[in-house]
Amino acid sequence: MAHAQISKYLPPDINPTQAAIAYGCRALPKLNEELQSEDLLTRQKALMALCDLMHDPEHVYTAIRIGCLESLKALLKDTNDLVRIKTTEVLYVMATHNVGRDGFLEHDVIHALSFLLSDPQSACRENLHLAFKHLAQLPAGAKGIVNSSLIPSLVWKLQREEEGIQELLLDTLAACLMEDATEALASRAVPFLKEKLLSANSNIRSKATQALIAVSIPLEGKNQMWQHDVIPILVHLLKDKEEEVQANAAGALMEVRGPGRGGHPSAAGATAVILEQGAPQCH
Repeated sequence: MAHAQISKYLPPDINPTQAAIAYGCRALPKLNEELQSEDLLTRQKALMALCDLMHDPEHVYTAIRIGCLESLKALLKDTNDLVRIKTTEVLYVMATHNVGRDGFLEHDVIHALSFLLSDPQSACRENLHLAFKHLAQLPAGAKGIVNSSLIPSLVWKLQREEEGIQELLLDTLAACLMEDATEALASRAVPFLKEKLLSANSNIRSKATQALIAVSIPLEGKNQMWQHDVIPILVHLLKDKEEEVQANAAGALMEVRGPGRGGHPSAAGATAVILEQGAPQCH
């Protein structure tokens, strides 16, 4: 006669880190309490659930109001890799909403995230840079990153990060440099960006040329573009196979040729090339 046995293994569709979310207005306060738990699995469950909820801006507003950002800032220092990864993911999702970006600025989240720029987990760093990228789309957010004195670190990381993260870094830098390029210019941003113009990755070439447009706005940026021989490379990129790269290269060349220091032969020649060929159109 056969005997029924209960398996010691969980059913295949059961995730032990998935928290049971409370109903109604109690959901977020309960999760905030669990974020502060001493039990690792409880913290992980709460982060998984919170990540799902943060796609709704109303939940983001409530989470900020009840103090979740302070709990999340504390979890950025957690010794468990999964906790840090999920914490940065929650913050990145929050940063996709205006209310989340405002909360970042009010609660000094930029400074807290900056300590993970060298985290050993690439997923953690990627989430961090996704958060910074979204934050920088808001002028106040870009200014917040600049005022946190992070630009030298971001420029330095541009040379050392994985290619996918480099793309995020370039997006953030381009937005921040529109606010203030001073620290970037003092951190050798121009020669570093020049190197990225030679990348085999068309996204990196495009984003690097976009950042150089912002770098070229101040007079010192124009001077460094000439000093580091960036202009001949930009002229070459006018014939790049990617139209977005062509358009951004044209924009950077026109910015260098703009008010501040006219008459440079390379810049003048580049302008002539653009006028002769017709400025590329970005679609």
